[in-house]
Amino acid sequence: MAEKKERADPARSLLLLWGSHAKPGRSGLTVRAIVQAAIELADAKGLEAVSMRQVAEALKVGTMSLYTHVPGKGELTDLMLDTVLGEIYADEGEPARQPGGWREGMRFIARRNWEAYLRHPWMIEILGPRPALGPNLCLKYEAELRPLDGLGLTDIEMDSVLTLVLTHVSCAAAAKLSSERVQRESGMSDSEWWVTTGPILTQVMDESRFPVAGRVGSASSKAYEGLLDPMHMLTFGLERILDGVALLVEQRKQN
Repeated sequence: MAEKKERADPARSLLLLWGSHAKPGRSGLTVRAIVQAAIELADAKGLEAVSMRQVAEALKVGTMSLYTHVPGKGELTDLMLDTVLGEIYADEGEPARQPGGWREGMRFIARRNWEAYLRHPWMIEILGPRPALGPNLCLKYEAELRPLDGLGLTDIEMDSVLTLVLTHVSCAAAAKLSSERVQRESGMSDSEWWVTTGPILTQVMDESRFPVAGRVGSASSKAYEGLLDPMHMLTFGLERILDGVALLVEQRKQN
């Protein structure tokens, strides 16, 4: 059977996401089992390796039996994402319980999202502006807003702060995953690449034309052993974001 189009039907996805998945069909399959097999396949081989046929083979069932539970890959992907989002926190109060107030709560949120991206790299590919609003996504949103609640920020400001933090984390995670992919494909680490590239660049680049870029680039390349350190990118940027939020919180207290 030909693979169905990957774009999910939003109505079907929502019904699946908010429905009960425990009851098995005639074949003994459940939605949960199908989703778990798909997640394991994506973790091991990437999202492009996930198809209804490949998931069926992993479960040792016929492909047609999957369609009685999940309409196609689009809806399956929505279910996969909501499932892994449910792994990030123990409960919706966990970020707000972190000692150190709202700032430590936001660091905790950043760290947990970073870890989720590294655990499931395919999340980067499917998190977009119109996510399927499943129960775990909604609980995640609730959990991540709670450290910001009661600080005097408006609801829009709370949403904007959270969006800023999560966007920064996803960008840093994407940089790390891209770096790792390039290293795998090239068979060369960043430090090895720089050892090869750096001396040639020194020969061909006129430092007098790029005095600031040459100085800063040289310092950062030595520090990172390459052109980029995604972990530094994550932590440095996050602290600057939180510094800005702290100023906003103080402004709201004075109003």
